Amino acid sequence: MDSLSLSTLGHHLQALRLERGWSLSQLASAAGIAKSNLSRLEQGNGNPTLDTIWRLAVQLNVPFGTLVAPITVPLGEDGVLVRLIDQGTDTPQIDAYWMRCAPHTIRHAEPHTPGSRESLTLLSGWLEAGPESATRTLTAGDSMAFPADQPHLYRTQDAWATLLLTVVYASPGDTP
Repeated sequence: MDSLSLSTLGHHLQALRLERGWSLSQLASAAGIAKSNLSRLEQGNGNPTLDTIWRLAVQLNVPFGTLVAPITVPLGEDGVLVRLIDQGTDTPQIDAYWMRCAPHTIRHAEPHTPGSRESLTLLSGWLEAGPESATRTLTAGDSMAFPADQPHLYRTQDAWATLLLTVVYASPGDTP
């Protein structure tokens, strides 16, 4: 992530944390990251992983897209690039993403907020995706949906895979 994007993420992250009246220690502990790492992120430094950003969004109880919305460049790590395309303004909250995975990539994704669901359409390539215990193989043009509030994965073979992905978040009161 470039320095402008890191700075933008840091300011936005800090604003969301302060809106909730949380200390650095409270959010860092809840998200399972070191307080020093969270402090560096808020200062626009560091190199956050996608999982770290997801964990922060879950703890702040905001969609991932809300946390990264001010960033206009793709976020990436270990052969995976993700860019927020748009966010819905209705209930339930829906985020739409463009995602690209390099050949021979395995991306293990942490659970999202309770009750969330993912839907994806593969635009090109080959992809194995879904909950870790129930993945499906997709080829270009195939679609699938699955619960995203459990660990899930994306796996490619010899070619890049490009997909459109939506995350539908449970409405308040829809989850136990």
